[in-house]
Amino acid sequence: MAEIIERDGTWAFDGTTVRITPGLHRSVPLFRQTYGEIAVPLEAVASIVFEPERKRGRLRMRLREGADPLLQATGGRLPDPADPYRLTVEVDRAGVAEYVAEEIRHALLLDQVPKEPTTTYLLPGPPVPVSVRSSDGTVSFDGTQVRIDWSDTSDRVKRATGPRIIDVGDLVQVEWLPNSGHEDGFLRFVTGETVLSKLPPEKDPYALDLWGSTRRDLLTALVATAVTARLPHPSTRPALDSTDRAQVTAPIPPPADHHDVLLRRLRELGELHRDGVLTDEEFAMTKAVVLRGF
Repeated sequence: MAEIIERDGTWAFDGTTVRITPGLHRSVPLFRQTYGEIAVPLEAVASIVFEPERKRGRLRMRLREGADPLLQATGGRLPDPADPYRLTVEVDRAGVAEYVAEEIRHALLLDQVPKEPTTTYLLPGPPVPVSVRSSDGTVSFDGTQVRIDWSDTSDRVKRATGPRIIDVGDLVQVEWLPNSGHEDGFLRFVTGETVLSKLPPEKDPYALDLWGSTRRDLLTALVATAVTARLPHPSTRPALDSTDRAQVTAPIPPPADHHDVLLRRLRELGELHRDGVLTDEEFAMTKAVVLRGF
């Protein structure tokens, strides 16, 4: 077995799997510690390289496109310290890092692992259920449904629409952008009905606006990944043309026992519209969201 143990974490290769375990030191980002151990099958690896530097070096592993739902969900936007496929190596361990990298490269060559994109996910993503509290609310996923419960600081538009529950079968994709500390991020759940929505994240009832703790908000990538892992693989999704995007399902009439709640929320939206909080377009879109929710 080829293994390297660092404060940043441990990488161990047994000939078929690279097992990545995050370190417990306080310098290791909360996201990596929460995501936990990752078992990367050799067939998911595209390449690995050790990059020596003056004081420290880095092991970097690149996975085949489409192999990992985490990379699919985050789109290469994870900050470097939170990237589980990057290991900081102390200068006196450079030889060990080179050995680990060489063993993996040798195995890739022997097994003739292709570098082309995969047609299925080779890693499972985080287990469910998973729940994360962010600056805009709490988002949960149980494997079949996404639920968003808004916080007291969420925009009045979102609080007026109530909790959002989305069946995974209604989702087209998940869009995620981290909170950088300089610019807000978001986690948006795109359905066939909202694919053309132009609402900004702070007012979109299908999106979490990430504006608070960058450390905490980064955990929303856990939910984004868990949902992405249960959506059709990108290689099987047909590209949406203008006709597909224009198709909108007619809203379902609200059940009788929800009639009062529906009227109250529509009344609240009407007040926001009259007060100038919502534009005409935002009012129409948000009203449609409320109707669909009932």
